[in-house]
Amino acid sequence: MFYPTQDLDKRITLGEGGTQLLQSNKFGFEDLWLKTETTNPTGSFKDRGSTIEITRAKELNVASLCCASTGNMGASVAAYAAKADMKCKVFLPTNVSKGKIQQIKIYGADIVTIKGNYTHALKSCEEYSKKTSTYLVGDYPYRGEGEKSVGFEIADQLNWSAPDYIIAPMGNGTLIYAIWDAFFDMKKVGLIDYLPKMVGIQADGCSPIVDAWKKDSKEVNPLNKSKTLASAIDCPSPVDWIKALEAIRKSHGFAETVTDKEMLKTREELARKEGVFAELAGVASLTATAKMKKELDGKIVCIISGSGLKDLR
Repeated sequence: MFYPTQDLDKRITLGEGGTQLLQSNKFGFEDLWLKTETTNPTGSFKDRGSTIEITRAKELNVASLCCASTGNMGASVAAYAAKADMKCKVFLPTNVSKGKIQQIKIYGADIVTIKGNYTHALKSCEEYSKKTSTYLVGDYPYRGEGEKSVGFEIADQLNWSAPDYIIAPMGNGTLIYAIWDAFFDMKKVGLIDYLPKMVGIQADGCSPIVDAWKKDSKEVNPLNKSKTLASAIDCPSPVDWIKALEAIRKSHGFAETVTDKEMLKTREELARKEGVFAELAGVASLTATAKMKKELDGKIVCIISGSGLKDLR
């Protein structure tokens, strides 16, 4: 009902989803929950989108595919392509961690390193796709449909209710909209009674969506340069900025930035207080939440988007 793929016989899955929703009272909130996407098959929420994207590719009898990535999506697509017996080529910018590169390689994907940032890698990948007629995957509609499962699970784990706030990291902006879309669908069919406020978080060294929200702008201005250690959300020209802003605005939420120094501190605190090891981008949501005690109340869910084992910097 909620997913676009139809042929269950061609479903490509590695057992993604079903991640823990952990309650925490160690960061100054009485009703704080951590959605730990670190336990997905390849270590990030990207697997939720890959199962739908690669299943759809299988339905279309695709033999080879390509994507641009800051690392997590490349690893996920490579793994699911391997499961589906498809050739895979991943375009990466130069700032991807060695751990993520090795993860992509071990699944058998070909890597093309592009000088520059994610925007340059994406442009090269799209050009390659058009030139060779290779199936293009990435932060596009089918991936967003798969990532909606984060929202469905949160509602299920909270006994079919919505939290007051959902705090999510933003790179391209696909995840925050997917979660919002899931709750909107559930409200529409009567599974939940109200909608959460969506809060989007970016690194202060790469914050085009946050900048647009704070200026109440109808457009996001791509950045020529960005600088953050949180490479998973280092997207100077976000693909899904329109949808991300829509989710924030329609939900009456807001957007904020965090610094690399703040994320480094939170990563250590999360590991030592809750036993959860996340990458820097993965703790962007919790980092911001800890700073916003005056702005937030009620039930809060932070999306911990990726494992720390993927980026040990």
